[in-house]
Formats: sequence, C-alpha cells, structure tokens
Amino acid sequence: MSSDQPIPRTAVALGITDPVESARAELKAALAAIEEKANVPRRVAKATDRRVADARLFARRHPSQAAAAALGAAALVGLAVWGIVRAYTR
Repeated sequence: MSSDQPIPRTAVALGITDPVESARAELKAALAAIEEKANVPRRVAKATDRRVADARLFARRHPSQAAAAALGAAALVGLAVWGIVRAYTR
C-alpha cells in the first residue's frame, strides 16, 4: 500500500533496513514529537486559530446569534470591570 502522501514529522518511514538509518529516523521522530508536545506557544496559536476560524464560520452562518453572543460577552466584561473597580474603590 504505497501512497504519495508525505508522512508526518513524528512518524518513522517504513522500509528502512539499515539499523543506523532506522535509529536516526526514530530519534528524529521522537525529537519532533517532543517538540510538538513541549512547544506550548505554537499549540496555543494553533488552538486559537482553530477557534477563530470556527467563530468566523459561525458568524457567517448565524449572524444574529453571533451578534447576541458578542453583546453578551461585552456585557459580562463590562460587569466584571465595574465590579472590580467598585470593589477597589470601597
């Protein structure tokens, strides 16, 4: 089952017969997996990009509900700021 799709960076290519090349490929894949797992800023950026894309799609499909959600979020932020300022000034 040969495919023309590239393998992920965290996978080891099949068919490597040389033990040294196999060890290098496994090490390279392990280091790439560690980098993927430990690189929190990149993971946060990817998750944020996905959420923004989802929100934009939702806003295109349901503009009135998106406007209501934005208004509700703004009201919550406003109430939170008002509460913090009021607690601070007392």
